Amino acid sequence: MSQPRSVRALRLGCEFNHVAQSPTPATFLVRPAGEATVVRELWTCDPATPATQFRDLYGNELRRLVLPVGESLVGYYAVVEVPDELDAADPSAVLGPPEELPDETLLFTLPSRYCQSDMLSAAAWERFGNRERTFALVTEVQDWVWNHLEYRTGSTGSWWTAKDSYESGYGVCRDFAHLMITLCRALNIPARYISGYLPDMDVPVLPTPMDFHAWVEVYVGDRWWTFDPRHNARRKGHVPIARGRDAADVAMVTSYGAPWLRRLTVWADEDFSESWPPADTSLAARDPFRN
Repeated sequence: MSQPRSVRALRLGCEFNHVAQSPTPATFLVRPAGEATVVRELWTCDPATPATQFRDLYGNELRRLVLPVGESLVGYYAVVEVPDELDAADPSAVLGPPEELPDETLLFTLPSRYCQSDMLSAAAWERFGNRERTFALVTEVQDWVWNHLEYRTGSTGSWWTAKDSYESGYGVCRDFAHLMITLCRALNIPARYISGYLPDMDVPVLPTPMDFHAWVEVYVGDRWWTFDPRHNARRKGHVPIARGRDAADVAMVTSYGAPWLRRLTVWADEDFSESWPPADTSLAARDPFRN
């Protein structure tokens, strides 16, 4: 009989404090994906605002509402359980040729807005084209991206592509993901962009404020595998929110207007020193500038 897997509980959540000049339609993509074990969760909005849910082209779950005039707070709070183990790996897995790839993976071999694999195809094949097509090749691509790029907090924006990162040598976590995806696709390896939560489990805590994280899933053998080029290591606690071709498909918030994002706070940790979800989720109680 197999032994039960050891799990650990995480506190996850986020708060979006917007100020809108007019009623502003918006969608929020922050709930953990279907494979996550959600123990309890709570969506809130202050002022109270009706909301609906729907799934996009990739199966990601979004919450849809209209931000009211003035200041508002949209919050999502959850407790989830994750395996107490590192991301899975299989060094013996072999990369299949394009003609053998499952139909649903082919989309993730094509160029996209931020991942111009056509533009970096020659560079990818020159650097990696003579390698044996196994799991180790993908690991080598990840290692190269990590060594090639310098992580610079806040250094890039929505205009920045994988080609920009390749040529400049720096970026943030989404740029690490975009560049790795681009090189994999140039080599006919299906790769997709993942947004989600990543706590600092059994690793030194980063000095920067917690934020959403971006990483990569690559199709090797007969399944998708997690790769994190920002850290270049297998980690514990990756909690996917959404999957897509690149960051354009998985924006945390999409607004049909121009509200001011006054404050964004993200939690992904094992700190249960306060009740979670919080007992009082009102704007007045949660705004650190008012307390």
